[in-house]
Amino acid sequence: MKCVLVMYDTLRRDMLGPYGCSWTITPNFDRLAGRSVVFDQSWVGSMPCMPARRELQSGRPNFYHRSWGPMEPFDDSFPEILRDNGIYTHLVSDHQHYWEDGGCTYHNRYSSWQAVRGQEGDRWHADLGVAYDRKTVFEARRDMKEPSAHMFHDAVNRTVMDSEERTCQSITFREGLAFIERNHGKDDWFLQIETFDPHEPFYTLADDKAMYPYSFVGDAEYDFDWPPYARVGEDEETVRHVRYEYAALVTKCDRYLGKVLDAFDRFDLWKDTMLIVATDHGFLLGEHGWWGKTDMPMFTEISRTPLFIYDPRHPEICGLRRQALVQLMDLAPTILSYFSMDATADMLGHDLEQTIMDDHHVRQAAVFGYHGSQVCATDGRHLYMHSALNPQMPVYEYTLMPTHMRRMFSPDELGNVELAGPFGFTKGCRVMKIEAVDRMGDTTAFGSALYDLEADPGQERKLDDERIVRRMRNAIRQDMDVNDAPGELYERLGL
Repeated sequence: MKCVLVMYDTLRRDMLGPYGCSWTITPNFDRLAGRSVVFDQSWVGSMPCMPARRELQSGRPNFYHRSWGPMEPFDDSFPEILRDNGIYTHLVSDHQHYWEDGGCTYHNRYSSWQAVRGQEGDRWHADLGVAYDRKTVFEARRDMKEPSAHMFHDAVNRTVMDSEERTCQSITFREGLAFIERNHGKDDWFLQIETFDPHEPFYTLADDKAMYPYSFVGDAEYDFDWPPYARVGEDEETVRHVRYEYAALVTKCDRYLGKVLDAFDRFDLWKDTMLIVATDHGFLLGEHGWWGKTDMPMFTEISRTPLFIYDPRHPEICGLRRQALVQLMDLAPTILSYFSMDATADMLGHDLEQTIMDDHHVRQAAVFGYHGSQVCATDGRHLYMHSALNPQMPVYEYTLMPTHMRRMFSPDELGNVELAGPFGFTKGCRVMKIEAVDRMGDTTAFGSALYDLEADPGQERKLDDERIVRRMRNAIRQDMDVNDAPGELYERLGL
């Protein structure tokens, strides 16, 4: 048996043809939908990028105990379990956060890995002679006091990505397809092809842009493809332009997905190879008056995700939709089961084979969020965002790997460390308890809100129904119990 996981970052479901979008160009996602099961109720778990990847590997939520960071010494990792049980696992990725301080333990869980350099200001190419207008960067990122180092590197990196074959996504898929070319006749392997696209900056070349009606005459003089995580302050033409930039990158993602489908056809991998196409989260492109993620409530444009699974054990089940609530944490037990291995006791995700077969429901509610921020729950129809009732209470990181995204915790942050635990999933290890002073987004100030996604899919009107709110709060409380959430979090959330 073999398995290919194609992983995107920031891929919005409502920008894909199979999920009802009529204006983006995504024929290969349509083609995939015809061969696979399409999940209509796939939701995020722990946000954003690396918390989601910890959840992907470990099969359990991250956000109750910790924010951004590496795999922990006590974490289970499905690619490592596969590797240790005779399944060759390979990662090809241009997701630069894997190689930074805050992600440095993920890639070594695989039998082998390839890093493709250059995405989003990856500190890669060096050319001090590159002319770069810092004023443009400042204007493009209104939420920054001054341009950041990774924005400078992004501009430098683009100078060497001036043709299709030199762009990061192209190289990532080329190397992934080369693995398939070399090993399609072998058995017992898992391949993860992971591209950072269509994450911002929405960098594409002229041929992809030409597929959309660019006529940018907005209030900015630069090519605005890197929106800030902030309220929208630009005019409608600028917002439309950014959406076209994103759509052009989604179309590029579709094109390279097509190359994977071509390889499945060419080598008849449909007979013995599982194919999963997934993402970590979405992104606001001006909806609800916001750009980005993290600093605003988790509307469905962020939290409801596309997911496609083809299972060769059930080739007759294709082109069908499933309504069961599923999350990224379900992929670890699903993949382990496919290779005839059991999920570990600490994995809280579910094997989706039965769901693929007959829409078996694996949970009554999906619970998700950012560390130290609102905690959200959905039953598929309603989306509830729960804010802390005691927001003055401190937030703590529980970890043995104290790193932020691009740096380690400072001595000042570590000056008040206590030991806590062990928690139920830390395998007897006590962990550091560190007050969080450098937090990534906190939407508590927005207050709690309930939406009826059936009657109000655009989430424009808050619903007042205490009965549903009480049910959603109970779902969050039960999820906290199962995850052995820190004691003070119950008081902070008022649960």
